[in-house]
Amino acid sequence: MRPDGGDPEPDDYGLPRVDVVVPDDARELERDMAAYHREERRRRRRARVRRLARPVTRFGVAIPIIAGALLVALLSGVLMTAFGPRPVPRPTGAQLAPRPSASPGEIGGLLPDREVGTGADGDVPTSLRDLRPGVIGIVPPAYECESVVADLAARTWQYKLNFWLVADPRPAPGKKATPLKDLKACAGTAHGGTPLILEDRAGVLAAAYAPAPGTPGPTGTGLTAVFVQPDGVVTEIVRGPRSGAELNGRVESLGTGY
Repeated sequence: MRPDGGDPEPDDYGLPRVDVVVPDDARELERDMAAYHREERRRRRRARVRRLARPVTRFGVAIPIIAGALLVALLSGVLMTAFGPRPVPRPTGAQLAPRPSASPGEIGGLLPDREVGTGADGDVPTSLRDLRPGVIGIVPPAYECESVVADLAARTWQYKLNFWLVADPRPAPGKKATPLKDLKACAGTAHGGTPLILEDRAGVLAAAYAPAPGTPGPTGTGLTAVFVQPDGVVTEIVRGPRSGAELNGRVESLGTGY
């Protein structure tokens, strides 16, 4: 370049003169070469990332959302399999006892010869005498779900028995009958077995086995458990049962016949 800052004078070929410094030793270029190679490595990494991300970015956020939904569904299925309610055995094919020792509705007798509602909405009529073998839990008005419900569900499932829940529809002073949705919610607290829901609008079961609504104490506010053998005979009625060895023994006796 000219010292006065003007245009450089052309060389013999008509090209402007350019001041180029050529180092005497090639080692002086090592720093520039290292910087060049670093930049090349960064460029290749960016290109590799773009190639890997291209299938995802091509569809925007759709692929990550779908992958997340599939993962959640998979985890939900695993958890439901491990901790969800287990199916309940079907009723036995055993014959009804031809000559029970007591009248229907009493210990030693068959269940009353009436029908109740079964199914999710209690709209499937079923004979009471088909509810065997197993335990029928009658809940009083304004029932507050107890842990014994989950315990009975687990124990009956263990011995291949059924467990039903039914609300007492009879009026009580200042209390309303437990609605079907609350009964289902109480059944949902059981994880070792699945209680089945009954709807006894006429109160046949409650009138035969449960204490009168408004009875004070645990007997009147707790569950009434009716134990039914495979032949349809009621062996025990336990009012206000509590979880423990005694209750477990009763369920075991019903399941094993001893």
